[in-house]
Amino acid sequence: MKKSFLLFLFTIAFSLTSFAQQTIVKGSVLDGTTGEPIPDVTITIEETLQTTKTDARGEFSFTVNVPLGEQVLKIEKVGYVTKRYPIVVNEGQTVDISGMTLDFDSSDKKDLFVISISDANLNSEDDGLTDNISGLLQASRDVFLSAAAFDFSATFFRPRGLDNANGKVLINGIEMNKQFNGRPQWGNWGGLNDVQRNQEFSMGISANDYNFGDLAGTNNIVMRASKYRKGGRASYASANRSYTGRIMASYSSGLLKGGWSYSVLGSRRYGEQGFIDGTLYDANSFFIAVEKQLNDKHSLNFTGIYASNRRGRSTAITEEVFNLKGREYNPFWGDLNGEQRNSRMREINEPILMLNHYWDVSSKVKLNTNIAYQFGKIGNTRIDNGGTRRVTFNGEDTYIGGARNTDPTYYQNLPSYFLNVGGAPEASDYQLAYLAEQEFINNGQFNWENIYRANINSTARGHNAIYALQEDRIDDKQLSANILLDAELADNIKLNGGLNFRNLKSENYALIKDLFGANGYLDVDFFAEEIDPSQNISNLAQSDIRNPNRIAGEGERYKYNYEIDANVVSAFAQAQFKYSKVDFYAAANMSQTSYQRNGLYQNGYFEDNSFGKSEKVDFSNVGIKAGATYKITGKHLIDFNAVYMTKAPSIRNTFENARQNNELINDLNSEVITSVDASYIFRSPIVKARLTGFYSTFEDGTDIGFYYTEGSSGAFTQEVLTNVNRRHIGGEFGIEAQVTPTIKLKGAASVGQYIFTNNPNMYLSGDDFEEDLTYGDGKTYLENYHVAGGPERAYQIGFEYRDPDYWNVGVTSNFFSNAYVDVNNLKRSGRFNTNLDLITEDRYREGGNISGYGFSDYDEAIARDLLRQEQFDDYMLVNIIGGKSWRVDDYFIGFFATINNVFNQQYRTGGFEQARRVDYRSQLTEQTNENGPVFGNRYFYGNGTTYYLNVYVRF
Repeated sequence: MKKSFLLFLFTIAFSLTSFAQQTIVKGSVLDGTTGEPIPDVTITIEETLQTTKTDARGEFSFTVNVPLGEQVLKIEKVGYVTKRYPIVVNEGQTVDISGMTLDFDSSDKKDLFVISISDANLNSEDDGLTDNISGLLQASRDVFLSAAAFDFSATFFRPRGLDNANGKVLINGIEMNKQFNGRPQWGNWGGLNDVQRNQEFSMGISANDYNFGDLAGTNNIVMRASKYRKGGRASYASANRSYTGRIMASYSSGLLKGGWSYSVLGSRRYGEQGFIDGTLYDANSFFIAVEKQLNDKHSLNFTGIYASNRRGRSTAITEEVFNLKGREYNPFWGDLNGEQRNSRMREINEPILMLNHYWDVSSKVKLNTNIAYQFGKIGNTRIDNGGTRRVTFNGEDTYIGGARNTDPTYYQNLPSYFLNVGGAPEASDYQLAYLAEQEFINNGQFNWENIYRANINSTARGHNAIYALQEDRIDDKQLSANILLDAELADNIKLNGGLNFRNLKSENYALIKDLFGANGYLDVDFFAEEIDPSQNISNLAQSDIRNPNRIAGEGERYKYNYEIDANVVSAFAQAQFKYSKVDFYAAANMSQTSYQRNGLYQNGYFEDNSFGKSEKVDFSNVGIKAGATYKITGKHLIDFNAVYMTKAPSIRNTFENARQNNELINDLNSEVITSVDASYIFRSPIVKARLTGFYSTFEDGTDIGFYYTEGSSGAFTQEVLTNVNRRHIGGEFGIEAQVTPTIKLKGAASVGQYIFTNNPNMYLSGDDFEEDLTYGDGKTYLENYHVAGGPERAYQIGFEYRDPDYWNVGVTSNFFSNAYVDVNNLKRSGRFNTNLDLITEDRYREGGNISGYGFSDYDEAIARDLLRQEQFDDYMLVNIIGGKSWRVDDYFIGFFATINNVFNQQYRTGGFEQARRVDYRSQLTEQTNENGPVFGNRYFYGNGTTYYLNVYVRF
């Protein structure tokens, strides 16, 4: 009995001694202005990268594997100025640093950045302004990624050569990437800057608590009412980039009695035009989040987003057009009754409703259930100049009408057309070229009056419309749901998992938006031609045989009408382990994707393969990734990540031409992606740096393009590429040094090479061919050509000065090089050495394989020069940012501003080769003509000097 009692006392004493000797770092974080606790502040012990977050009382603690000696605590939260606190940790002692403060970041560049990236992506319907990945990076505090997000984005720079379909954007844990093309539609939450400050970003393929992720990273925007700091903000912004003015107001309640909290925002952005002429901007955005804490374990949050946007679009222009009209020129607009009107308007209106349930099953296990419903429309207008009338000759129908291309930059309107007539130009050619030049310089805008006049005259003669304003519409209804698990299995082991489901029903159709004074439009294909004598033109020309010769009015569907049903089911699991010398993770993902088209029109060209449901196509995909961080010492770390994954093609790259038929792309497969990266990281109280090398491969990719090419008599085709392989290799470097308490120096660099590594399969399809058309060996020779998409090399050097009196200024110089034009695939195929003059039109229309019709004067050395990929000139951009804030009683008043491209540098952000003339002789003529090509490369030009000024009041 006595021994048992002594053993009991010894056990208690040992336990108390162990507890007393435990090494602990704890503290709390308060708002530097209000003194209120700040929840969800990220606390990192920099030497170990151990991380935790403050609770609702602003408190935190580290109790496991706490490093000894001199350490640095990094305190950060989006919307606040990051701080670092040096501490000394002794074994068996508690370091208590309660009362640390964070100051609101009155010059937060994210406000600038979210606007510019959202606006750029609004304009991105396959017109060359796509793929801006920088929006993913706005939550990152990494030195290099901050440079990529804030300074490199103007050039459409892609970190690691990746586009935004390679990254994931989530809102409250729900994936927002579109199933049509895999990209986030930033306009769906544009104009909500004040409520987008709470973001959680995982760089690259590193571990993420909400999603398996992708190569370009995962960004979860937390739009939960209880996560917003109490107070309001009103601001006015003026700019000359996308819009000229923005008004925004927001208010968040904080936690109220009864467990309620709410946050609301409203904003308006407007402008007759941005830096590019004729780019109207008209946007209104509203947001509401309401949360109820049901009890200590359960909380329910509702989020509603309504962000409508109308935007006038612009396009790429040739060097000839640029020399005549400048980089601000936009051919899509013209004056109508004294007002600018753009023929290419993009409208987005897709509200989002979201319900989130948060369940703290225990102190170690959390379960998050989310459901979201998104609906609405995306519309893009264009001029339809194929209006006709039906006439009957000898008992057979035919269609008469159509009109010339209305584009002011149409090649027959430009001087080069008259100087490229075959042979040396004559005096009359120079005269015509001069007249065309003067006409274009003085009247080179879209002519609305001619369109109205033509339609009104046609109506007066009892005929149909010649012109119509066509809107290509996508009406989506998507239901998303998931369950996310976050469990601490031990103090150093964490398990994440999730089940995700997405169902999309997408209606796609053309709509008549405006008839320009006419009464109706005959819904037939003016360009319809019989491929063989057995075909009947009256059937062939019909958009819908079931409703022949329909006269469509304003607001009615015509041309094409179909639905896409898509389902994605996925699951992922991830384990994270943290130890004193190494942290590592491993994750796996499985998904099932299915698409099916349902044609609502029976197209005349595809009577047997356009109406009704298509074959249902399914893709099963897997992903495995792992990574580790090895802590050499407190300041030196090595980080490594690797992934293998397969990825289903998007809806866009699944069907050959969904507007006309149910045909699937041949040899359709999931893309296979492998990637590794390794980083050396240095962190001290003064210097932060990261050096990373990366290597990624993409195999079995698919791509489809739509364009007009000159064949035997010309054809609108779908160009399909399969078995596309790419390799992305390079390095990144970022460094910043807090050389004084007020001065920070920073630098960044990216050097990469992004090339095709094989010769993909290629074929053409379309209503002009009886069978898919291939040339030569059916390949396009892209191996070792560069993948277009911004500069492969980017460098930055800059500084920031932050004065204790709450004003700041920063300057960066950014140098870019090794950017390439997007090459034309058809020009690198057997088509380049095929002389179609030797091929009969009937043979061409048959399709199948065409080979053996080469040019007798073909020269390999000359051909190599003609096929060389154009590299853009190097350039440098200087940007300045600054701001100031004041406190007046309980109000904070301030401003911040930025000037981009201070020295008005002229540069190209991208471009592509035209597909109109792609054979050897045509290219020889095009590229050697001293008067310039008729179908030269088209380029996107960067903005000149632009500014953004924001004035705000916070309370």
